Amino acid sequence: MLEPSVPTTLVQQPADDPTTNKPAENFVTCIHKAKLVDIVCNITVTWAKTVIGHSLYITVENPQDDNYYTCKIDLKTWQFWGKKGLKTFRVAEKRIDVFWDLRSAKFTDSPEPDSDYYVAMVSREELILLLGDQQKEALRRTKSRLPSEDASLVQKKEIVFAKKCFCTKTTLGQDKEHSIIIESSLSGPYDPEMWISVDGMESIRVPNLHWRFRGNETILVDNSPVQILWDVHDWLYNGNHSGVGIFVFRRDADEGEFHSSNIEAEDFGKSFWDVLEEQPSSVGFCHFLYAWKTE
Repeated sequence: MLEPSVPTTLVQQPADDPTTNKPAENFVTCIHKAKLVDIVCNITVTWAKTVIGHSLYITVENPQDDNYYTCKIDLKTWQFWGKKGLKTFRVAEKRIDVFWDLRSAKFTDSPEPDSDYYVAMVSREELILLLGDQQKEALRRTKSRLPSEDASLVQKKEIVFAKKCFCTKTTLGQDKEHSIIIESSLSGPYDPEMWISVDGMESIRVPNLHWRFRGNETILVDNSPVQILWDVHDWLYNGNHSGVGIFVFRRDADEGEFHSSNIEAEDFGKSFWDVLEEQPSSVGFCHFLYAWKTE
C-alpha cells in the first residue's frame, strides 16, 4: 500500500527541464481528469525511458487534502513476468486497484506503448481510467464495469529526439487520435523553413523561419479549430542547428486571451508557457511537444 506523498519531480516534471537542458530520458506525460466515486481528481500518467530502465508512474491527486499518491511500475524488457501485475493503494479512503498487461505491447521510438496493451485503474468495480486498446481484456480481468462518465485527457507533454523529422500522435478535433509530422530544412541554398502535417497532409508551411521562429496558426481538424504554436529559436541560434523546439497543439481554441490574433511573437515567453501548463483545463486540451534536434 502506498502512503500519500508530495509528487516526485519525475512524475510531475522530468528531472531535467526540457526547455533549458537536454533531458537524460525520454518521457510522455498525460494528465487525465476522472471521477473517483464521488470526487473529481487529476490523474497524471508518465511513461519514462532511459538507457537502463523503463517505468510507468501513475499519480492520483486528492483534491480534499492536496496530497498525491504515486504508483510506480517497472517495465524492464528483460523481466517478462513484470509486464503483467496488480498494485493497490488508497485515495481519500477509497481503494484503487491498478491492473496492467504489457506482455504483447508494441513500442516504437516512444516510451509509451503503441498498441496491444492495457493499464486499468479500478475502484469499487468501476473502471476509472483505461490506457491502451484492449478494453475487453481489461474489463474481463478486472471484473469491472464501464464508468458513467469517461475520463478526459486535458494535457499531454512529451520529448521527441530527431535530426529533421519529428513524429507524434495526439488527440485533436472530435477526440480522434491524429498523426503529426514536423519537418524542417535549416541549411542549404534556400531560406530555412518548416512544415507541419496532420495525417499526411501539409497543414502549415513556415518559410523564412529565421525571422518566423516564433508564431502560431489555427487550422481545422475534423471541422474543429486547433491552434498550433511554435518556438524554434534554439534550432536556428543554438549552434549546429541543435537544441529544443517547443510546439503546442491546442484543441478548442476560443476567442479570447490565447486566440491566434492576439498573440504576437514577442509575447512568447516563460509566462505564456507557464499559464498553458499550470491551467490545462481552463484553456482546453494542450499537447506540448519538446522537439530536440540531434546533430
